[in-house]
Amino acid sequence: MAVFPWHSRSRNYKAEFASCRLEAVPLEFGDYHPLKPITVTESKTKKVSRKGSTSSTSSSSSSSMVDPLSSVLDGTDPLSMFAATAEPAATDSSRKRRDRDENSIVGSDFEPWASKRGEILARYTTTEKLSINLFMGSEKGKAGTATSAMSEKVRTRLEELDDFEEGSQKELLNLTQQDYVNRIEELNQSLKDAWASDQKVKALKIVIQCSKLLSDTSVIQFYPSKFVLITDILDTFGKLVYERIFSMCVDNRSVLPDHFSPENVNDTAKETCLNWFFKIASIRELIPRFYVEASILKCNKFLSKMGISECLPRLTCMIRGIGDPLVSVYARAYLCRVGMEVAPHLKESLNKNFFDFLLTFKQIHGDTVQNQLVVQGVELPSYLPLYSPAMDWIFQCISYHAPEALLTEMMERCKKLGNNALLLNSVMSAFRAEFIATRSMDFIGMIKECDESGFPKHLLFRSLGLNLALADPPEGDRLQILNEAWKVITKLKNPQDYINCAEVWVEYTCKHFTKREVNTVLADVIKHMTPDRAFEDSYPQLQSIIKKVIAHFHDFSVLFSVEKFLPFLDMFQKESVRVEVCKCIMEVFIKHQQEPTKDPVILNALLHVCKTMHDSVNALTLEDEKRMLAYLINGFIKMVSFGRDFEQQLSFYVEARSMFCNLEPVLVQLIHACVAYCFITIPSLVSIFTRLNLYLHSGQVALANQCLSQADAFFKAAISLIPEVPKMINIDGKMRPSESFLLEFLCNFFSTLLIVPDHPEHGVLFLVRELLNVIQDYTWEDNGDDKIRIYTCVLHLLSAMSQETYLYHIDKVDSNDSLYGGDSKFLAENNKLCETVMAQILEHLKTLAKDEALKRQSSLGLSFFNSILAHGDLRNNRLNQLSVNLWHLAQRHGCADTRTMVKTLEYIKRRSKQPDMGHLTELALRLPLQTRT
Repeated sequence: MAVFPWHSRSRNYKAEFASCRLEAVPLEFGDYHPLKPITVTESKTKKVSRKGSTSSTSSSSSSSMVDPLSSVLDGTDPLSMFAATAEPAATDSSRKRRDRDENSIVGSDFEPWASKRGEILARYTTTEKLSINLFMGSEKGKAGTATSAMSEKVRTRLEELDDFEEGSQKELLNLTQQDYVNRIEELNQSLKDAWASDQKVKALKIVIQCSKLLSDTSVIQFYPSKFVLITDILDTFGKLVYERIFSMCVDNRSVLPDHFSPENVNDTAKETCLNWFFKIASIRELIPRFYVEASILKCNKFLSKMGISECLPRLTCMIRGIGDPLVSVYARAYLCRVGMEVAPHLKESLNKNFFDFLLTFKQIHGDTVQNQLVVQGVELPSYLPLYSPAMDWIFQCISYHAPEALLTEMMERCKKLGNNALLLNSVMSAFRAEFIATRSMDFIGMIKECDESGFPKHLLFRSLGLNLALADPPEGDRLQILNEAWKVITKLKNPQDYINCAEVWVEYTCKHFTKREVNTVLADVIKHMTPDRAFEDSYPQLQSIIKKVIAHFHDFSVLFSVEKFLPFLDMFQKESVRVEVCKCIMEVFIKHQQEPTKDPVILNALLHVCKTMHDSVNALTLEDEKRMLAYLINGFIKMVSFGRDFEQQLSFYVEARSMFCNLEPVLVQLIHACVAYCFITIPSLVSIFTRLNLYLHSGQVALANQCLSQADAFFKAAISLIPEVPKMINIDGKMRPSESFLLEFLCNFFSTLLIVPDHPEHGVLFLVRELLNVIQDYTWEDNGDDKIRIYTCVLHLLSAMSQETYLYHIDKVDSNDSLYGGDSKFLAENNKLCETVMAQILEHLKTLAKDEALKRQSSLGLSFFNSILAHGDLRNNRLNQLSVNLWHLAQRHGCADTRTMVKTLEYIKRRSKQPDMGHLTELALRLPLQTRT
């Protein structure tokens, strides 16, 4: 191709800006606005026949706006159509809505059982061997044919149950706790499989078998966890039975309403429901009969309006027949669980359950229990906490939204039993925190009177402290409460008992007292946890204490003036824990420190904290962790300011750079903060694009401060670094091609070079020439076009440099438009560079005349055409002819982006109507649009 001369067109930037402004259109109130809320149109759709044909009535709308979905479907939106064709889905939706409405009486402030089960399973464990009975199945269950009489079916099923109770089981012995849990999970799955395969009797047998396990207390420490596992199976069974009966109430003509009454239930469903209750009533043993009936308590809704309210008292009375007080209290807990789920409004039955429990509570200290403990070798202090999960749950259910009078009565009834510590602990665990807090001194009095032999007082003070963290006691009692509690806590000899209580009361101290009292508490914790390195077994509690202290002391000058705070941190000697604590401190500092600081106490303490985080970095540290640590350290660095005392500021930066040399993002932050580090520290960084961008940024800062020689040095350093850019770079752990990143950097670089004045000793456009030489010598991808895109950007830069007045400037820096003032020699040099760049672009386009590259050639040709249109003076005949050639090249071989070319041609025609743009009219006539064939 021949070399074409370049002629930049003159630009009036102010006029161009003015012409590009959006036209202001007044919008009257009430007019349509795209952000105005849309009124949803309800469509009434007739039911769909099985063939799938639909018919719908016209929809009415309260809005004049047209819904695009409705308009397409003649008023019927696609969601309505889908709902009309999917009756089963509608049934499921109704069921979910019904369940949600029925449970709405119990609000979100009621802690559900699901949130407690995990803690129980983790806390009540055993290393002793366990046993379990597995149902082996029976061939009798397969008896009967389709022609059998109903009486024969009933007889067969009763025989199956008898067979089950008489020994069709296999006892598995010497199971570990995990083996036991696995077997229970297998039974749960077997129950679901049996139900799914329509083996309802087998499913019932499994549930009965599992319920029987709740009468076994041979490994008594595991009983609470066993209760959780078994009742999961009971819950599954109850849900399956209920959904089975409910499904029988739904036919093709009607859906059971959300709040249905027994009159809405058909006879088949009622008969099936009664059949289930009759089967359960035939279970001989009390405990499985109670649990299985309780699990389907909700099914009484199908039979009678008063069914549940009549069954709850009867089931409560059944529990009186259970002799073992531990088994009994968990049965009451299950009844409360079911009662709160299906009939939370029936509080009278739940209250009766509670008062029955109080009447039988003394059995815990009876001879039978004592003998059982002797046989199993279990001490009373280990036995009594087994009651806590069940008692806490019962008390929570009874006290939920209960009036003050009832809570007071319950508390008084507990007092009459001799201020039993176990009862008192459950009261404090379940009652509203406000109720406990306002009577804190009364509870402290009761705690003092408790017998400590079975249930230690420090656990009672811990429960009291948990309440006081949620609700405030009377102001006049606060100091006395702390003194009374701490007198007991500080005397504890066992470090684990001590730290469990101290962790709770630290929050109360931070909340209501000053740093003096907090310092005293921290000193006491250090005193108890340092001997024999007891702190090593209590890191979670110690972390909790730190979090509570920093959550209440947002003024870090006060926090670090707490004498024992840093010695407390020294107890975290396990590196991973120590780093986590430091991260917590820094997160709070960054979140709450509003003003820059130079407080030496804060600086020294946080430098120590940040140094701990930094020193934890090693070759195995994950990149995400490094980023997090760097973010926290940078947050600290940004908040340090010595104002006009630059010596102090520099001294801080020097110390920070020496401390945090292993975290590159921190070094980058310091380079941004301190100009002196630009030349020294940038070369030490690993990421080449970080170095390139920092050199560019440093040069921009130098220009802004009129340091022209330093700016030139930074830009030269960036240019000299470009040849070192590798072909592939690591981005978030993945290797990616670097050319797109280099293109982005160079475009930013060109924008800066526009305003960089030429050095008097280095000739015209010396930085641009150096950069072009580097770009020419760089090894680009053979199948890529980034090099030509860069040359196109250079052409834009050179065109901008040829203007009399540049698009932007830096204050107090004379750019080349001021230095040369449109000098003809400067413009001639500029045009020569333009021609050289154009030659490179055209040569590259020529190399793309191959089948596999024709699409790239078309795209690049159109792009170059647009560059000439935007920056070139098309009054020049040769440049005008070049643009026409490029237009034809873009359409050759049928690879053109026709839509873009149509819009481009429309733009040229519009511009041709502007002043001094008449020459574009002739150009438009020479730019035909070809259709693809």
